[in-house]
Amino acid sequence: MSGRTLLGVWAHPDDEAYLTAGLMLEHVARGDRVVLVTATLGERGTSDPVAWPPSRLAPHRHAELIASLAVLGVHDLRLLGFEDGGCDTVDGTDLVIEQIEDVRPDVIVTFGPDGMTGHPDHRAVSRWTTDAWRSTGSGAELWYATVTPQFHEEWGPVNEALGLWADQPVPPSTARHDLHHLIELSEAQLDAKMAALAEHHSQTAPLAELMGTGAYRRWWATEAFRTASRCAPELTVSASGCGSPGSYSQPW
Repeated sequence: MSGRTLLGVWAHPDDEAYLTAGLMLEHVARGDRVVLVTATLGERGTSDPVAWPPSRLAPHRHAELIASLAVLGVHDLRLLGFEDGGCDTVDGTDLVIEQIEDVRPDVIVTFGPDGMTGHPDHRAVSRWTTDAWRSTGSGAELWYATVTPQFHEEWGPVNEALGLWADQPVPPSTARHDLHHLIELSEAQLDAKMAALAEHHSQTAPLAELMGTGAYRRWWATEAFRTASRCAPELTVSASGCGSPGSYSQPW
């Protein structure tokens, strides 16, 4: 057992499965501790709010999330209790600080500042998590989920048809040599990821049916992560550390 701890901080149920099922499987296989924090229960994630009002959908998606995590061997779930669609109107930084101080993770993973799809809740959760990581001075690494140019090349037409980037004028794209960690899921890992996604039936079943089983299986078969900087967003990272906005280096 390696004894390391992974903390994932996400906005809605199923974010964690799409972006980090393979990462969680890696940690669980090593005997690590995995903790999952979810800001909302995604209670507005339906095209039929009459049949699925928030009061009905919230407990349903909570149960789906628990079942999905169980497939991956993850049983430590914490809910922040924010309203779906309202994360950008509040500040959850203090609650994320509490989780970091309680869990004491070695790795924290969340959305990049781009929010992956650009969803306002995703961007807010990234901001809270990054601010909490900086303010606590945690020794954990902070990883941002991203995608590669190869993902865009292979899945561009599908993503466009699905409206994946509808809220995202400039989708994330990180070259492979700039990644901190890349997982190309094995068939066994992909079987587990598909099973975990299937537990989020209210969200994933329509997509899987629309795309077809084979394409849906390959869609997120690679998981990519880049590291965050301790610099404030307005600063850049130079060889000597955080510098002024005018000093060159790798952007935050």
